[in-house]
Amino acid sequence: MKTLRCLIVDDEELARNRVRGLLAEETAVEVVGEAADGEEALAAISALRPDLVFLDIRMPGLGGFDVIEAIHDGEMPAIIFTTAYDKHALQAFEVSAVDYLLKPFKPARFREALERARARLASPPGTGSGLSELLAHLKSSDVGPRVLVKSPERILFVRAEEIDHVESAGNYLVLHCGKERHIVRETMVAMISRLESAGFMRISRSSIINLSRIRELQPMGPGSYCVILKSGTRLDMTIPLRDLQERMTG
Repeated sequence: MKTLRCLIVDDEELARNRVRGLLAEETAVEVVGEAADGEEALAAISALRPDLVFLDIRMPGLGGFDVIEAIHDGEMPAIIFTTAYDKHALQAFEVSAVDYLLKPFKPARFREALERARARLASPPGTGSGLSELLAHLKSSDVGPRVLVKSPERILFVRAEEIDHVESAGNYLVLHCGKERHIVRETMVAMISRLESAGFMRISRSSIINLSRIRELQPMGPGSYCVILKSGTRLDMTIPLRDLQERMTG
């Protein structure tokens, strides 16, 4: 197996140490250098010609995408982004990144990205992974359930913990996330299947709630209750009270 020459770029020393430690557990890998900002990264890429760069996105001065834009033709290594922000995923695809690791990532997810880089580097030019593959990896990563929201301008990944409740609206669903609203084309059945393990429950034909957002229940009549969320939103509940109690106390 060919030795993979790697450069680690991150303005946080702890983050660089984390990547270096994970690479130390792998075979046929050599860390040829580190950089703490975009300027250092460009100099290191030019001087060291690494095969693979683990690249942070938000750094003082030149950010990760600025670095890529400034790399000279013929010097472009494979790129794995390492970042705490998921909103740049589409842009990462557009610059043909191998993968997009969301901090904090686990060793298994890191290893998966490294293997994808090996496969990319072993493939003929122009056969990099597509958007659908990148999105699939992001959706199945180990940071918990997320909902993919597409628009002509961007692709947004909404974390389960950001969602207060989900409301049915014809053939669409509305994700209520604090003051933000996101519309997705999906069924209630599919949505609760995705979110149930993250502490969500369907309380009526048209509402799924984040159980951690419940403030109180208000009786509305015999066996009828209204759920009041911490945001003040009131939602009718049509399921038996005992079902909610079991989920809240179980």
